[in-house]
Amino acid sequence: MEFEFTNEGTESLIVSGIMYECDQPDCSDAQPLEEVAVQGFYCYEGVSCSAVAYGFKPYHRIELTFADGRTLESNVFETVGFISNYTVTVREMDLLVEERFDFADFLRNIFNSVCCFGAGFALLPLGMVFQRRKK
Repeated sequence: MEFEFTNEGTESLIVSGIMYECDQPDCSDAQPLEEVAVQGFYCYEGVSCSAVAYGFKPYHRIELTFADGRTLESNVFETVGFISNYTVTVREMDLLVEERFDFADFLRNIFNSVCCFGAGFALLPLGMVFQRRKK
């Protein structure tokens, strides 16, 4: 998940962030995304964030602390895909997370899927040759 930020007011750098995962649509069962190996929620240079997980729960919300001392919480949003993009609008009292469709990412995902399928299909005869040699 990739998060791009826009500001309605004065821009302030992100100091830290937490992404909560939930099974309930209202996020009443929120638990922080556990940081294990590469899995976690990361913010870069105070202006963008991303989340990596071995498997995302269906609902999320984020909480960010800014350099000006504010800590803001987002609305609950849904996982739209393994590789998904969101726009986060930083407002005076909260964060608004909205899905952002990126046609380039869509095409890249299709290309990667076709390449993986093609590579598997191309390796199938090679596997059959080695299988016959063992007999």
